[in-house]
Amino acid sequence: MTIAVDLAKTVFEIAIADAEWRIVERHRLSRAQFQTFFFNRESATIVMEACGTAHFWGRWLTDLGFSVRLIPAHYARPYRRRNKNDAADAAALVEAARNAEIIDVPVKSADQQAIQGLHRIRSQWMATRTARINNLRGLLREQGINIPVGAATAVSAAPALIDSDAVPAALRAALQDIISEIHELEARMKTVERQLKQYAATSRDVQSIQQVPGVGLLTATALVAAVGSPDNFRDGRHLAAWMGLTPRHVGSGHRMHRGGISKRGDRYLRMLLIHGARSVLIRAQLNAKSGQPLNRLQQWALDLRQRSNHNKTTCALANKLARIAWAVWAHDRNFDGNHSLVQAA
Repeated sequence: MTIAVDLAKTVFEIAIADAEWRIVERHRLSRAQFQTFFFNRESATIVMEACGTAHFWGRWLTDLGFSVRLIPAHYARPYRRRNKNDAADAAALVEAARNAEIIDVPVKSADQQAIQGLHRIRSQWMATRTARINNLRGLLREQGINIPVGAATAVSAAPALIDSDAVPAALRAALQDIISEIHELEARMKTVERQLKQYAATSRDVQSIQQVPGVGLLTATALVAAVGSPDNFRDGRHLAAWMGLTPRHVGSGHRMHRGGISKRGDRYLRMLLIHGARSVLIRAQLNAKSGQPLNRLQQWALDLRQRSNHNKTTCALANKLARIAWAVWAHDRNFDGNHSLVQAA
């Protein structure tokens, strides 16, 4: 038996299908009725869309002994017929569950979601900090004052510029408040980073992934929180494709065009890995200029850079780093840039 659930905050739509995928029952339940409904049912396969609260309910239903499947929303949507409503969404989930080619979203643990929550909070605070710095720049520019380039430089130089005679007295207090808010946001971000460090100190997975060049605290913790286990992917190439680091394919007949990266999956995680790849590429270029020895990964990146532009090389290197991270994580081995992987002691 398959039970499709269209999740919501207060009203849950349920469609129950038999072994031949025919819907034989429908229910529209409140939150309390929803919980009672499953307390009194025998084991079944529960199908839900991978949306808000899906992981919470997935854990709850798993604890009750049900088998839970989370269907990606963009795969379930094409199965909805005609109008958009809760009953149609539940029926679409039943149809999507029949497709064996759709890969389910693994149910995340509470710890995974907690780490992801820390990353989201830090990212929002960083965006607010950037907005405040830009606001400060714009207001001072209207007074004929230009702040130096760079966030840290701008914050350190702003107090002296605000106290100058060029800034009207009526504006100074508000500008000082902006600077105080920026400092407060930076302190909050450092607090989150300390929490992530504490988590990393107790996580063997994070420590293993951090061996990979370009993968630091933020990338490693975000990757572990998003993926959960390397067993959720067939290989490193599968992980790189899931992160949107592989080319888009458009073709018909004998013609095939490979465009830019697909940009599927977690945008934040992909951004972190591309930033890390950029740092690896820059370090390789600096080592080459100074005559320092290069490992095989750095030499590969420089060889590719000679054949392609900087951004394409960075994306290709990010793809390779994702595959290396999966291999180090899945096989519990140490990274060696001069060879490939060596067995951990």
